[in-house]
Amino acid sequence: MITGVCVCVCVGFGVDPTLRISILDELMLPQSFDGVTQVQGFHGQSRAFLFQGSSRDVKAAAEVAKRMVQKLRGKNEFTVLVTLKQDYLNSGVIFSIHHSEHRFLELESSGQRNEVRLHYRTKGQQDHTEVFPYSLADNQWHKVSVAVSASHVILHVDCNRIYERVVEAPYMDIPGDTLFWLGQRNSAHGLFKGVMQDVEILVMPQGYISQCPDLNRTCPTCNDFHGLVQKIMELQDVLAKTSRKLSRAEEKMNALDGCYCERTCNISGVVYREDEGWTDGCMNCTCTNGSVHCETISCPPAQCPAGTTPTYVKGVCCKECQPVCLFGGREVVDGDMKAVRDSTGRCLLFECRDRTMHQIVSSEPCPELNCPEAEQITLSDRCCKICQGHDFCSEGHGCVEHSDCVNLEAGDCCVCKDGFRPLREDNAYCEDIDECAEGKHYCRENTMCVNTPGSFMCICLTGYIRIDDYSCTEHDVCLSGLHNCDENALCLNIVGGHSCSCKPGYMGNGTVCKALCDGLCQNGGTCASPNNCICQQGFTGKRCETDINECAEGFIECDSKSTCVNLPGWYHCECRDGYHDNGFFSANGESCVDINECKTGRNTCTNDTVCFNLEGSYDCRCPHGHNCTGDCIHDNKVKHSGQIWILDSDRCSVCSCQAGQVMCRRMVCDCNNPNADLYCCPECDPRLSSQCLHQNGLLTYSSGDTWVENCQQCQCLQGQVDCWPLSCPPGDCEFTVVPEGECCPRCVTDPCQADTIRNDITKTCSDEHNISRFSGSSWIKHGTECTLCQCKVRHASHLNYCGSKSHNRAKTWECTCTVWKLISSSSVGVRLCLG
Repeated sequence: MITGVCVCVCVGFGVDPTLRISILDELMLPQSFDGVTQVQGFHGQSRAFLFQGSSRDVKAAAEVAKRMVQKLRGKNEFTVLVTLKQDYLNSGVIFSIHHSEHRFLELESSGQRNEVRLHYRTKGQQDHTEVFPYSLADNQWHKVSVAVSASHVILHVDCNRIYERVVEAPYMDIPGDTLFWLGQRNSAHGLFKGVMQDVEILVMPQGYISQCPDLNRTCPTCNDFHGLVQKIMELQDVLAKTSRKLSRAEEKMNALDGCYCERTCNISGVVYREDEGWTDGCMNCTCTNGSVHCETISCPPAQCPAGTTPTYVKGVCCKECQPVCLFGGREVVDGDMKAVRDSTGRCLLFECRDRTMHQIVSSEPCPELNCPEAEQITLSDRCCKICQGHDFCSEGHGCVEHSDCVNLEAGDCCVCKDGFRPLREDNAYCEDIDECAEGKHYCRENTMCVNTPGSFMCICLTGYIRIDDYSCTEHDVCLSGLHNCDENALCLNIVGGHSCSCKPGYMGNGTVCKALCDGLCQNGGTCASPNNCICQQGFTGKRCETDINECAEGFIECDSKSTCVNLPGWYHCECRDGYHDNGFFSANGESCVDINECKTGRNTCTNDTVCFNLEGSYDCRCPHGHNCTGDCIHDNKVKHSGQIWILDSDRCSVCSCQAGQVMCRRMVCDCNNPNADLYCCPECDPRLSSQCLHQNGLLTYSSGDTWVENCQQCQCLQGQVDCWPLSCPPGDCEFTVVPEGECCPRCVTDPCQADTIRNDITKTCSDEHNISRFSGSSWIKHGTECTLCQCKVRHASHLNYCGSKSHNRAKTWECTCTVWKLISSSSVGVRLCLG
């Protein structure tokens, strides 16, 4: 039965409509909409739409958005599906579900950075972006799916699993008034350009199978696993409770084996004998085997004759019939007082006695009040006014058993103390809540709950030690030192083990704690201790915020044919215009040689001039006796002398034709110009919405600002952070290594020290049995199980052997032992490879 259901879902047929959100169908787009047009799609079974232009508002109506969000709210398993053809280099949002500034779910494709980005909110109420390096913006059709199962995310493109990651679980408690956009983040940002078809969200595990039926389901999802774990925890809780009940039952049975003796009960200094009873407020109590057992008094309905009414009497639990008086058409209980004013404004006070209202004449004047008239209150049971905040409870009250008197604005009332519940509606009498019997306690494993008046206690079972007020453990792991907490962490005993928490000034999971610096260390710097940063090579400053300009500081002296180029944390000597590297890379630029633009065709001279090569340049010379135009050839087009134009491939570069030569440069940014192109000059964007937050969440950057983070160059562009690999100088060498704390590889001469080797499969090594091995290949050494060998070959001009020799070139093979045994004596220590 289960297999049949799975197959039905896997092939994509019969998916429950309540689990499917077909966004294009829900939006009910017409054939033509402002900026959106229906076109031929990847297939003809559903509608496809072309998104273009920058003036469009494709979002769901409030009722439609509410209906779609309702299907998705609270779900931790869902799959986003879309078939698309995105314009080349376009960066746009496929769909966005956001409320205010928070993106609860958004799928974005960046053609500028060749990335797929999943934006969402985490359960910690933080905005998160998961970036998948992949290019969808290539003007080709792609089937894309992003499957989310709790903290597990899988990206499929064209039915191929591209990425599978464990991330922070999304927070899907989406508000009801959330906006649902298609093809854009809002009316101004993230405009997708291209064709979309079959944009769907399936609220089910592994929904990508409906898009690619051949991807069969073989393993349970993370959500399935979490469900199993939850069931196991519930069973463990039931087992613990059952064990405690059995333990209490055994204790009671053992008590029966003792000899009989009469046990008494001592209540407030009064001794009661076995089976003796008494009344305590609203409880009938009995002394049984030394324990007090009380039951709530059941009050029968009062049958009162005419002229009386049931009411509470001080010192009595149940209501009793009391005579009443008629006053102003209303009944007043015997003993109650009422104040009225006559036509002259004089206050008259009456008291109900013997079914008649009697006037009370007071010879004492009202006390003088020490509060403003606006804060004086007139009451119905007295003639004298009182101030706000008057203490009625001090005048006497009826709050008795486990009940406190509370002052109100015009009187008082009774409130049960914490841990007690009322026995009657006026809260004058309250009874203790037995948290242990009713399961309203917090006692955990290895403890026994004991009820106390108004509360409870968790008593450790025999042989266990206390952790806190609610739990006990068998061993004090923290005191014994048998824990894995970091030296900068605090160890806390918990049931069945211990937990680690980093000390103030440090952050981490407790087993690994790293120092926390205020504002954090920038540009890849590490925090050695609180507020103490150690910078990567090439950076300086208290927070490693300053890049060392090796070129400006004079640390570097490049050859005259090259120029020093400063990079974040690094530098290199780059060949000047008109020069190129001769293939034998030299760090100081000595390998730069002149380019013969005339022979290579890399000149812009027209047919009426003659190209003449110069050192580092060329000249377009006019033959003697000719009248030359001085025009240029650029991209197979004639540009007139003096003409200025913007490159078609780069709108931020300006070129000009000068005497047959094309000169190009980046556009000069003038931020004082209100018409400055913000695409080419992002640093001129003053809007707060264009600012970006650093990855650590503590620093803010303006549009156009750049920084280094985790060996990546990051830039803020109009509110979006884009990061790409840090630019490193070219290393034209066979063997490279990335030193610890640096980002760029350096050349080394010893292949045995190299991280990366430029292997040449035309070269070989001979192993210990004279078997030829290609460069870069690996093998297990014959007769061993734990020794891995690798062939590393290089030219004879850089000899430095790891293994064997050759006359023509260095053929090196290096072996690494994976299992060692230490053999020691009184004076030496020898390592023996067990392989």
